[in-house]
Amino acid sequence: MTVFCIDGGLFHLMVFILIQNGNAEECTKVMNNRHYSCEGRNLTYIPTSIPSTVETLDFSFNLLPSLQKHLFPPLYDLQFLDLTRCQIQYIADDAFHNVKNVTTLILTGNPISYTAPDSLNSLHKLQRLVLVDIGLLSLNVQFNNLTKLQELKAGTNKIQTIALPLFMINFKDFCILDLHANNISSLKVNHTAVLREMRGNITLILSSNPILHIEPGVFKDIYLKELNIHSAFVSFDAMRYGLKALSGLNVGKLAIGNYIEHRAIKISDADYLDGLCLINFKEIYFLQRECSDSENNVFHCMANATKITLKQGCIGAVQHVSFHQLKELHIHRTQFPLILELSHLHFLEKLVVVTYKYTVFRGLSDLPKLQHVDLSENQLNLFDCCSKYFTGMPNIHTLNLSFNAIIYLSKNPFSGLDSMRILDIQSTKLSALTAQFKFFKSLKYLQYLDISYSHSTFLRTMTFKYLSSLKVLKIAGNRFQGDALSHIFQNVTTLEVLEMSNCGIQNIDWRAFQSLSRLRDLFLSQNKLVVLDFVTHPNLRSLTLLDVGTNSIYSIPHHILQNLPTNLSDFDLSFNPIECSCSQIDFIIWIVNHQPLLQQSVNISCKILSQNSNIRVLDFDIEGCVHVRRLTFVLCICAVTFLFFVSVLTYKFQFYLQYGYILLRGYRASRQQECSYDAFVIYSNKDESWVMDELVENLENGSPPIQLCLHVRDFEAGKAITSNIIDEGIMGSRKIIVVVSKHFIESSWCRFEFEVAQSWLVMQGNANIIIIILEDVEEEKSKKVFGLHKHLKNNTYLKWSGNPINNMRFWIRLRKAVITRN
Repeated sequence: MTVFCIDGGLFHLMVFILIQNGNAEECTKVMNNRHYSCEGRNLTYIPTSIPSTVETLDFSFNLLPSLQKHLFPPLYDLQFLDLTRCQIQYIADDAFHNVKNVTTLILTGNPISYTAPDSLNSLHKLQRLVLVDIGLLSLNVQFNNLTKLQELKAGTNKIQTIALPLFMINFKDFCILDLHANNISSLKVNHTAVLREMRGNITLILSSNPILHIEPGVFKDIYLKELNIHSAFVSFDAMRYGLKALSGLNVGKLAIGNYIEHRAIKISDADYLDGLCLINFKEIYFLQRECSDSENNVFHCMANATKITLKQGCIGAVQHVSFHQLKELHIHRTQFPLILELSHLHFLEKLVVVTYKYTVFRGLSDLPKLQHVDLSENQLNLFDCCSKYFTGMPNIHTLNLSFNAIIYLSKNPFSGLDSMRILDIQSTKLSALTAQFKFFKSLKYLQYLDISYSHSTFLRTMTFKYLSSLKVLKIAGNRFQGDALSHIFQNVTTLEVLEMSNCGIQNIDWRAFQSLSRLRDLFLSQNKLVVLDFVTHPNLRSLTLLDVGTNSIYSIPHHILQNLPTNLSDFDLSFNPIECSCSQIDFIIWIVNHQPLLQQSVNISCKILSQNSNIRVLDFDIEGCVHVRRLTFVLCICAVTFLFFVSVLTYKFQFYLQYGYILLRGYRASRQQECSYDAFVIYSNKDESWVMDELVENLENGSPPIQLCLHVRDFEAGKAITSNIIDEGIMGSRKIIVVVSKHFIESSWCRFEFEVAQSWLVMQGNANIIIIILEDVEEEKSKKVFGLHKHLKNNTYLKWSGNPINNMRFWIRLRKAVITRN
């Protein structure tokens, strides 16, 4: 008989068979019945298991060489369809008839050789069409019915012109045309005729095209929301003349520059950007890897811009530049150390300078509208900080001085900066922070403070006394002197987020949180905490996130687990040395049952004093501990009353008594019983297809035929499963075949049947077990099945492989093992 390993009883078996006959596992349900992912499943059809209510379908990296009319089932709620790299070559008319309400269609990376005239026209609601890397030669594609189209992305093709089909004049909502990395070498006036008629705020992306020539007036009377011509010129001469040819262009954002060169090069002509003076733009994004002899030449045509972003330039100084209405200035990754001196920019609202190099900063002044200042990662050394560096700027609400060298705080460092809401000084050494902490006295409106990893030591003082509006406080990587942690938060009653990771904290007194009734997120990872008694503090009832990962927690008592904050939704216990033993079984069961709460549960590991110490708590053998606990309980009851002991034992272990009775009865009956089968097969029901298609086919239909005992065919209906196992399977067969796989190891019924077989063979005094390794199983997992690991070490077994030559030898050896009589 083929022993069908029934996981959880016959009911679960029937459910499994029904699922196997359907398509439920072909795709993954991401969210309810509205989002499905079939990515990379090698599917050649749309699974019928996908419900009609699906709104998002990721079908990328499958095999759909031809899109025919009835390929898609009726999915009228579908809005997002991703067919990236599905080897599509042919798209028939009305191929998308059953998904006609799609608003986003992605066809990236398909070698499309033919599209029928009406292949896309049924998608009347399409707003976003992605045709990247499909071998397009032009934009002359028949999609004239897609009047609601807003975005057309056709980058990385072979298109040679930006000319749009005439019918797109009626596309009133069209706003993005992406033609990056094509073969466009020239821009001519007649190429923009349709764009001129559309008269919309269109974003045109032409980056990484080999543009050699631009005809003057090509964008005359056209307003572009954005024009991206990054690395879109074959040479600097072509860029010089091309920019001049764009004279009269009105554009909201202009993106220019070159990011292809791997090293900065020197440009001797100081006028290579003079064409910018002829273009009317509000915002410019300039990625400059080349260096000019004249630094001011970079900015002299940007005087009217409201936002400037400069990346990777050779600018050595930003000083004495006259901008008329500049509101935002961003400078990133300059090639040389920077001298930053800006004054009298009365419209400047945001300044971001992140160079990763040494920056000379003497301060800012007379910038009354400046609100956001980011000077992070500039290796700054600021002395007597910070008010003198920001005079005449009463409206600054964000100041970022993080990842710099060192900041020496003055006696009242933030006077005159009363409007500040966000202050970030993380990973910058702060001097004098061991004083009485009146440094924050002026910041009564501050809501966000980050002084993590600032080499600070907090004393037992009212460190944050004046920060009455503070909501987020990050002080990770610092230290507390004595019991300072119990006192420094007393006046910060509005705090919602507190970050204290890597502070060497060994324990936390309840007093630390007595004023933090609004605290929602508490980060305490990488400390030395052993106990979490503080979590039950009444003032932590609002806590939703608690991160105590990478501490020294080995267990949490039951009363603490029962009194965790009721709003807690994310509890991180990862990388703690959890004690995995039967004495901690309640805690381990709690972890297993609260995986949604423990979102990093896969990273919660056991600390076991053995070589194999990297065992997840989720893999711990709870069942073994449960059996030990039951046995202990039974023994205790036995000491109270013999009668109660007998009744409990009989009730609890009636299955095992029945099994022993049947085993002994079978042993007596076996002396008179002849074997009806050659072999009895033990296997997991999840491996049934291999057993039926390979094992049964090769043994029963071979020569001579070998009769197997199969569950579905040879078990007597209405008879107990255990009786069938003994009578029909073990007693009625000369040999026993065990099919070992990962499913076999995980099945409790398979483990039971293997143990019965071993017991029977011990009683018989022979070893007629033939083991087939269907797939490799980790050594640790094989030890879950009693006796299996030892049997594999001491006996020869057979191993299945996908190699036809090896399989031929496999069947010869198996047949010989079954036929041979001991």
